[in-house]
Amino acid sequence: MRNSTSSRIWLPIFAGLCASLVSIGLARFAYTPLIPALIQAQWFAANDVVYLGAANLIGYLIGALLGRPLARQLGNKTALRLMMLAVTAAFFACAYPLSVGWFFGWRLLSGIAGGAIMVLVAATVLPHVPVPRRGLASGAIFLGIGLGIAGSGTIVPPLLSLGLPATWLGLGALSLLLTALSWFAWPVDLPHPVAAQHSAVVQPTPPGVYLLFAQYAFMAAGLVPAMVFLVDYVARGLGAGAHVGALVWVMYGLGAIVGPVSYGVLADRFGALWSIRLVLVVQAITLGLLAVCHSFIALALLAVILGSFPPGIVPLALARVHELVPEHHRQQTAWSRATVSFATFQALAGFAYSALFNASGGHHALLFVIAAGAIGVALLLEQAMILWNHASPWSEPARDSALSANAALPDPTPSRASPLPQRLS
Repeated sequence: MRNSTSSRIWLPIFAGLCASLVSIGLARFAYTPLIPALIQAQWFAANDVVYLGAANLIGYLIGALLGRPLARQLGNKTALRLMMLAVTAAFFACAYPLSVGWFFGWRLLSGIAGGAIMVLVAATVLPHVPVPRRGLASGAIFLGIGLGIAGSGTIVPPLLSLGLPATWLGLGALSLLLTALSWFAWPVDLPHPVAAQHSAVVQPTPPGVYLLFAQYAFMAAGLVPAMVFLVDYVARGLGAGAHVGALVWVMYGLGAIVGPVSYGVLADRFGALWSIRLVLVVQAITLGLLAVCHSFIALALLAVILGSFPPGIVPLALARVHELVPEHHRQQTAWSRATVSFATFQALAGFAYSALFNASGGHHALLFVIAAGAIGVALLLEQAMILWNHASPWSEPARDSALSANAALPDPTPSRASPLPQRLS
């Protein structure tokens, strides 16, 4: 009986891991080590290769916006299967460089699929997982992102020895295999709530949710420089060479593997609020040290810490949504908006950092300092909201009375470590 229950829990989690591995881990991060090969093989001009890389980020934003409407039309399970097939088709299509427009369109489609999957995967899997294990489960789901980052440094180089077309076809074959393995592991769809739309009492959105949207956006801005420029910083900026840069990227990938599950366990143990605070402090310090540390040992250690952040912050933010919003359909809405916030700032930050990098003559350290500042802003936003609430206790009495009424109701998912005033939760 226990084995049957365990399999019912872990099969959907496995499907979620496969989805995040295919749509984000491989579709986005496997492109990074392919950039030099694409330029060297003269498939496209150097400027076009960077432009094509941005297509995935733009698509991610579009997919984050379309994910929930698509699920309402097709159902979560069908939508997730189709998005994984779309990424697989994009890999196979990219083996044939017919034109820049052709390549851009398929890279855009893979980004759209990634954004839609990020919005839907947790909402599809986590309702079938017991509440005390959801932090660990969400970490396991988004472990796929970390595996993709690590895999981009280990799978792609051997494939490149066979040529660029074979590399794209190999990635497509791996994506197809993962899609097939997860096809029947998805859980049944929960019914979409209809009666709630006609409810006489509209539940107000807690201010803490808007705070999370803003924090999540600045987290996205803070993670981009290391994610994009770390290898180039080590190889060219510090003059350590491509080999050392590749080793540091492997360490970044190891951190990405450890991050999701570690952060998920952290949320289960201490609550998402305190965990987010701790992680932001550590990341801000790490980015600051990255700008001044030049030894390989220090860079490797910092890379592990930084690598844990992009995939690890996802289960933390998701856990915070579940702390703040108890109802499942409202959690889906909040998580979708959080993903859109993250995707928007990530895309904007990608273009902004690239422009600043060119304007500064390739000054990597400046980018890392700005990223540390963005993480610091995310950390300080919470304190700013606390101060604002204390400074204006009589503002918006209608909302306050509604929040007071809601506070009197029993909270089915209380935060275990939240010293914030009731207004923020």
